[in-house]
Amino acid sequence: MSLAPGSIAVVGAAETTQLGVIPDVSALGLHLDAALNALEDAGLKPGDIDGLACAGEHPWNVSTMLGITPKWVDGTNVGGCSFMLHVRHAAAAIAAGYCTTVLITHGESGRSNIGAPQYASAPASLFGQFEMPYGVAAPASMFTIPVLRYLKETGAEVEDLARVAVVQREWAARNPRAYAREPITLDDVMNSKMIAYPYRKLMCCLVTDGGGALILTSADRAKDFPTKPVYILGTGEAVECVSISMMQDFTSSKAFRVSGKSAFDAAGISHADVDHLMVYDAFAHLPLYGLEDLGFCARGEAKDFFRERRTAPGGELPMNTNGGGLSYMHSGMYGMYALQESVRQMRGTAPAQVQGAKISVCHGVGNMFSAAGTVIFSNEI
Repeated sequence: MSLAPGSIAVVGAAETTQLGVIPDVSALGLHLDAALNALEDAGLKPGDIDGLACAGEHPWNVSTMLGITPKWVDGTNVGGCSFMLHVRHAAAAIAAGYCTTVLITHGESGRSNIGAPQYASAPASLFGQFEMPYGVAAPASMFTIPVLRYLKETGAEVEDLARVAVVQREWAARNPRAYAREPITLDDVMNSKMIAYPYRKLMCCLVTDGGGALILTSADRAKDFPTKPVYILGTGEAVECVSISMMQDFTSSKAFRVSGKSAFDAAGISHADVDHLMVYDAFAHLPLYGLEDLGFCARGEAKDFFRERRTAPGGELPMNTNGGGLSYMHSGMYGMYALQESVRQMRGTAPAQVQGAKISVCHGVGNMFSAAGTVIFSNEI
């Protein structure tokens, strides 16, 4: 049975006190800072929380440090979109009566590497056997595999990837908390350092420290909180493959398509109803895939959204209005920051506020197209 659209609401949302370079706070400390800020935002105390979800840190680390004993826990970790899945799972748990008030936390010392978890790819894994021996070892080299096929088959050009970065920076320039705010041009992007063809440095995400947290509860309790409630209309999740070379189609993400359709079906809305869009942009090609796989345009047409400035300030579909992973923040798992911006837009408190926005779609990727999560928010029910 699916949740009734708008039956669950976000009543607390906050990021860490600092964003960017934070050399004196561990990853766990960033989880806690974000959690305490979200609790303050919602007017709650740690003891009011009976559900907890996080990725990167073990839930027991976060709960112990906050002094809570949650009766519902989710440690799902499918990469950067984990937090979209946490929202979906938490909404279901609240509706089922497993808990009443869920705290979702995120914290990463992606740049300073203070207390950050260490990951290693086992030689016996599929990735270790079939990709790493050929030099495919870092995200920039992994994502080149599908994007080169995408460019070839859709008629998009490398300059179209550069246009994504330029537009994202325009949004970041309006955001005082964005890490990179200086204007950039198409030539700036195309002349920046080559990382892994076709990616230039300015087409790749930032490497920063930070975190964020959300608090969810039932919509019928939302009136008891000091913040403007942001309602969840629909959610979706999916996983497709272990590693990027196993994608069904290099020009389209099956996980994106499945997750997005689930969210739109649950919300009962059309694409024309969407006022604001967040698409996880660890690299500049992801917004192109997102536009197409979520159904905002046909295959090969996403490039025209950027050529015609349809996602830019003043455009018909404002997208990644915080500046995205390319210019706002990217500590490693970007999904929480995208969710925070959707919530701000629905509250009417975003630095680059989309006037009159009523529905925001927030979509994330996990690993290298391995997973996807989608959440549709509204400020009305």
